[in-house]
Amino acid sequence: MWFNQSNVDNLQLNVAELLASLKSNGVALSIEELIQYQEKASLIDLAASKNLHGHLSGNYLARTKGRGMEFDEVRHYQIGDDIRAIDWRVTARTGKTHTKLFREEVERPVLIATDLSGSMQFGSQLLFKSVQAAHIAALLAWHAKKRGDRVGGIVFNQQIHTELKPRSRKAGVLHYLHALIELQQHALTLSNDTDSQVFAQNCARLRHLARPGSLVYLLTDARQLSEDAIRHLSQISRHCELVIGLISDPLELELPSTPQKTKVLMTDGKHKQTLLLGDEQTALAYQQAALTLIDSLNNQLIKTGARVIHYSASEAIENQLKQGANTWIR
Repeated sequence: MWFNQSNVDNLQLNVAELLASLKSNGVALSIEELIQYQEKASLIDLAASKNLHGHLSGNYLARTKGRGMEFDEVRHYQIGDDIRAIDWRVTARTGKTHTKLFREEVERPVLIATDLSGSMQFGSQLLFKSVQAAHIAALLAWHAKKRGDRVGGIVFNQQIHTELKPRSRKAGVLHYLHALIELQQHALTLSNDTDSQVFAQNCARLRHLARPGSLVYLLTDARQLSEDAIRHLSQISRHCELVIGLISDPLELELPSTPQKTKVLMTDGKHKQTLLLGDEQTALAYQQAALTLIDSLNNQLIKTGARVIHYSASEAIENQLKQGANTWIR
């Protein structure tokens, strides 16, 4: 896209309108913008589903068999089986009595780990990555509450973390939302320095908190992913369903187009680099390096046994879900 004053003015107007609709300033969280997701809980579905690649879908099927809403299999009738579950069609076809088995849908804890550390305090178009992570966490929490599930997890930045044991009802959700606001606002006062050790430590805490059978969501940009973190996540996925929402910003994936070559200074708060905007070779090299990094993170996370879903900080989460924009799912 070539930028001129008209383009800039239109872009700023569109962003202002989007932020107003989200009740957000894109940088610092407020309780109003997180509470509104209570009315949008139907955007996702954590109910039992055989399609594990649905938007934020979970697998809520218990290991025990009994009478319930989800049909599991048909087997030969055994003494003591409920005669109301006899499958008369199969019985008539085979000449032997068969009964239906059902897998019960049960409540289980929903744990949400939200990364609000230094690298998440960045956004080039609409929202900081940390704000987008909080929006997704709020949506998950409100939907879990609507289902009657208990909500808890971890909220952390590069200095502190808060552990929240799973709680039911609205109080559990509000407890989590206030933790998001407190730690995200605290992170804004810190330098952007990040530490892979801190990220790994929070993965270890999440592993300790996650009981077998839990549904676990980790919302992060995974920029501090390490071998220790991968080991802890792999252990979580052995006994729980692990879903990782990988959040990125468009500027992390490609450089903006300009009508003329312009040198700009870029920094992550620690390292500085001069880039030449408007240069085709520079843009291509930048994009290839970015895609190599995101692909490496994606593959490492998949190897932990997690489902990985990619989200952008440049668009409202409800639009991404409605449009089925999670094209990075593999």
